[in-house]
Order: sequence, then C-alpha cells, then structure tokens
Amino acid sequence: MFALIQASGWPIWPLLLASVIALALIIERLTTLRRSRIAPPDLLDKVLADLRQKGVSGEMANRVAAHSPLGKVLAAGLRNVTSSRDVMKEAIEESGRVVAHELERFLTTLGTIAAISPLMGLFGTIVGMIDIFASQSAAGTNPQQLAQGISTALNSTGLGLIIAIPATIFWRHFRALVDSFIIEMEQQAIRLVEVVHGERRV
Repeated sequence: MFALIQASGWPIWPLLLASVIALALIIERLTTLRRSRIAPPDLLDKVLADLRQKGVSGEMANRVAAHSPLGKVLAAGLRNVTSSRDVMKEAIEESGRVVAHELERFLTTLGTIAAISPLMGLFGTIVGMIDIFASQSAAGTNPQQLAQGISTALNSTGLGLIIAIPATIFWRHFRALVDSFIIEMEQQAIRLVEVVHGERRV
C-alpha cells in the first residue's frame, strides 16, 4: 500500500485525506441517523398517555426534549399546550427547523467530497500527463519519469472515482433518510396538536 502511494506521487495525498474524512463522516452519520435514536415509534403514545394522566409540566417537557430529536419537536408543542392551535403549531415548526438542521449536519461536507473527488483525481491525471511529456527529451525517454507519470495519472483517477462513488451513494441515502425523518416528525407533531385541541382522540 505504501509502495502504491509512493508511486502515485504527491497528488494522491489530498485524495487520501478526502477518503479518511468521507469514511469518518459516513460512520458518524450511520451511527447517528438511526430511527430508534431520531424518531422512536412509541414516543408520541407515551407523551399522550402522560398528558392525559398528569397534564403538562416543565419537568415533563424537559424530559421529552432530552429523549430524542422528535422529543425536541414534541416538547416545543407541550410548552405551548395552553396556547392557541396556531401558536402551538408555530412553536413546533420553529423547533422542527432547528432539528432538521442538526440532522443535516456534515451532509454538505460529504456531498462536497463526493463532488470534488473526481476533480481531484483529474488534477492528478493532469500532473501525471505533465510528467509523461516531460520524460520526453532530445536525448530520449526517461523511463523512470515516464513510469511515474503514468502511475500518477492512473492511480489518481482511480482513487478519485473510488472515493466519489460510495460518497455519492451515502450522501443520497442520508439525504433521503433525513427527509423521511422530517416528514415523520411533522406527522407526529400534527397528531399531537390535533389531540391537544380536541380534533382527534388518538
């Protein structure tokens, strides 16, 4: 592996850095963006049961907010449960925007790596081509420089694609996952508002 890196020249180092960052972000998002952690399916039912039995308290709202991102959205509604439907809904929407921003954390960086990795590989290819042409002279061809140029060009292109393809796949997957979480949290929050204001029973 080290021999491959050494043969590829300096253009491969930015690509290796990008690959390490992309891998770290993918692992972090896979760990963080789990349904049981973001939007537990039984949370709203528990909140509604507590609401009917004990009513709303500051301690209850704080406990729900600390539970999960969905809990933060529901807690915003609980803190405004005595307000009008519009005020309660507005508080939930504000909290939802904050939660959505937190869920999208690092996705821009991952998407950027997916977009620029082929360009970084292309840059390495150009550097390699320059070495290839520089190996030609009136005295003949410099085999070592020619081999170095070919290695730099091919390895940079290949590594750029190896980074970009999985980074793009995971970026699109995480974007779709976040969108589904946001829609689910919106539905749960609407259900809370309707139950509190007597528009539905469950």
